[in-house]
Amino acid sequence: MPAAVREIEPSGLAAAGRDGAVLVDVREPDEYVEGHVPCARLLPLGSVGRNAHELRREAHVNRPVYLICRTGVRSADAALLLERSGVNAVSVAGGTEAWKAAGLPVVTGPHAC
Repeated sequence: MPAAVREIEPSGLAAAGRDGAVLVDVREPDEYVEGHVPCARLLPLGSVGRNAHELRREAHVNRPVYLICRTGVRSADAALLLERSGVNAVSVAGGTEAWKAAGLPVVTGPHAC
């Protein structure tokens, strides 16, 4: 994982989520429907760069975009890409696997919330 990528632990993401954080799941649709963090929006890694302007608009200057995948590798790549595009981006350490291991809730199916 690139050293320049900022990370947050699942417990920190849970607290940020209660405050209306922008959360993007960068996995593929089939992975997402199997179980994702509540209210995480699906945006597969391959389309993150094309949507950087939209994410920058959604996340105000002091509000980061949180990125999550299965284990943290793809979300770190997405965070690095978005940071280079001027988006305040943070990867979730350990991804959805760490989220579930922490006993935090997951949602199944295609809907974010």
